[in-house]
Amino acid sequence: MAIAERFGAQLRLTRLRPSGRGADVWDELHPTASQQRQLYDWLTARGEQVLTGDSFFHLAGYGDPLPGLNLCGAGRVVCLIDPVGDVYACPFAIHENFLAGNVRGPGGFAAVWRDSELFAGLRRPQTGGACQSCSAYDSCRGGCMAAKFFTGLPLDGPDPECVKGHGERALAAVGGAPVPRPFGNHSHRSRPVPVTIGRRPAGPGPVRHRPDRACDENPLAGFRP
Repeated sequence: MAIAERFGAQLRLTRLRPSGRGADVWDELHPTASQQRQLYDWLTARGEQVLTGDSFFHLAGYGDPLPGLNLCGAGRVVCLIDPVGDVYACPFAIHENFLAGNVRGPGGFAAVWRDSELFAGLRRPQTGGACQSCSAYDSCRGGCMAAKFFTGLPLDGPDPECVKGHGERALAAVGGAPVPRPFGNHSHRSRPVPVTIGRRPAGPGPVRHRPDRACDENPLAGFRP
């Protein structure tokens, strides 16, 4: 916060989730219950000075909601397009269960965003599952989908960092059972992505390949600062 203020910037915090490289360090580094309470108090004291997006809405179970979305934005206001065009519901849920389609298919991204069955399901009102009877459900909405999935918890169950302690009990019930792992390299999957490099035709003198589009030659072509 001090660094951001020194440079006149606005701070945005993102929650550590057990996905990507976070999967290997989550057990060791995710905040304890007392640290979560400190973070909630710190965020509420600063209001909209600190942006959180949809990262910390699970903390709303402590009392007042935080500024921001205060529910999971996956497939509603956010998604991820990876380097080969696959569209996932959430940047923190890189797994085939959350793959909605590919922008290179018919209709492009618009078709995926509007017609994906996965996105349609995420946009429907959620039942709440095991959390529905909790007094904090209307505030925290059950927590983070990715955090639950990658710790082996059901998507309609409590967040692993539930401020009421339900997540700890749910994790204890899971025990040491194997948990899903995020894709290690979701850009290439199990096959290489071909890269075509033009060859110089035989003959005397230098011959340059003419790009089909200006942006093939210069990524800033046409850009006027």
